[in-house]
Amino acid sequence: METPVIIPLPDTTVTKILKALQRAREDGGAVALGRVLTLVITTTADKTERVIAAANEASREHPMRIIVINNVSDSAQTVPLNAELRLGGDAGASEVIILNASDKIVNDTQALINGLLLPDAPMVAWWPDAAPPRMSETSLGRVAGHRIADTINSSNPLELLRILAEAYEPGDVDLGWTRITQWRALLAATLDSGIDMGITGARVSGALDNSAPILLGAWLRSELGVTVELELLDKSDMGNILRAEIITTRGSIVLERTEPGFARLSQPGQPDHVISLPLRGLGDCLAEELRRLDTDIVFGRVLTEGLPTLVSESPLI
Repeated sequence: METPVIIPLPDTTVTKILKALQRAREDGGAVALGRVLTLVITTTADKTERVIAAANEASREHPMRIIVINNVSDSAQTVPLNAELRLGGDAGASEVIILNASDKIVNDTQALINGLLLPDAPMVAWWPDAAPPRMSETSLGRVAGHRIADTINSSNPLELLRILAEAYEPGDVDLGWTRITQWRALLAATLDSGIDMGITGARVSGALDNSAPILLGAWLRSELGVTVELELLDKSDMGNILRAEIITTRGSIVLERTEPGFARLSQPGQPDHVISLPLRGLGDCLAEELRRLDTDIVFGRVLTEGLPTLVSESPLI
C-alpha cells in the first residue's frame, strides 16, 4: 500500500493549510479532481483515528475531502489551531485535514472551515459521538445539506432519538437507521407478494440501550399501523437486533439471527431459509448514507410519527 503523505502544520491558519495543500499537489501530483463532497466530522481526539478510518473506507466509493474538527481545551493547546494533512495511502480517495482547534475558535466552526470547503460540492456534517440537540441550527448544520447523527453511540439512545424527533428537519439522518437497512429490506420483501396477510401485530427483540431495535420497532409501527412489542435484552455478540416477527392471520413471519453473519427467515407455508445478514461496519453504513444526499422521507416519518407512537404504547422504553 502506498505510504500516506502526512504534513503537520503547527500553529497554523486556514490560508496556510490551503497553501500546503497546493504545494502537495504540485510536488506529488495529487489533485482534487473528482471530489464529490466535503465531509466535516466533529469528534474528540481519542476517536479521531476510528472515524477517519470509516470515512476513508467510504471515500473509496465517494471521493471527498474529509475535515476533522477536534475541540482541544486551551489548557492542552497553547495556540489557536494546529493541523495535519494526510494525502494518499490510508487517505484512500480522500484528502484528510485534521484541525485541532482551541476553545477560542471552535465555537464558530462554520468560519473555521469555510475556506476549506470544496467549491460547488455539497457539504455533509457528521457527529459520530453525541450529536447536538438541534443539528440544523448549529454553525455547521446551517450550511450542511445533510446532517448525520449516530444514536448507537449514545449512553441513552432513546432520549437522543426523542431529541432528534423534536428538532427534526429534512436532511437530518441517523446511522442507527442506516444500520437496520438490511432488516427493513428483508422484512419488506416478505410482504411484497400483493396478498393481504392480515397483519395483526409485530415484535422486535434486541439489545438494551441500543437504538437499532427501537428504530426497527418504530418503522414497523409507522409502516404497518399495528402495535409493536419490544423485548430489550442484554447486549449480545449476535448483533443489536436478534429477532423481528410480523404476526399475521396466516401465521408469523420471523427473521431471527442464528449467528453473527446469518439469519433464518420463516414464513407461513414456506420452508425456512438461511440468509446472509452481516454485521455492518461504520464505514459501510457511512458509505450507504452518502449515496443519497436528498431527504429521507421514510426516516422523517418514522422518527416523528412512528417513534412517539411506539414509545407511548410500550411499557419497556
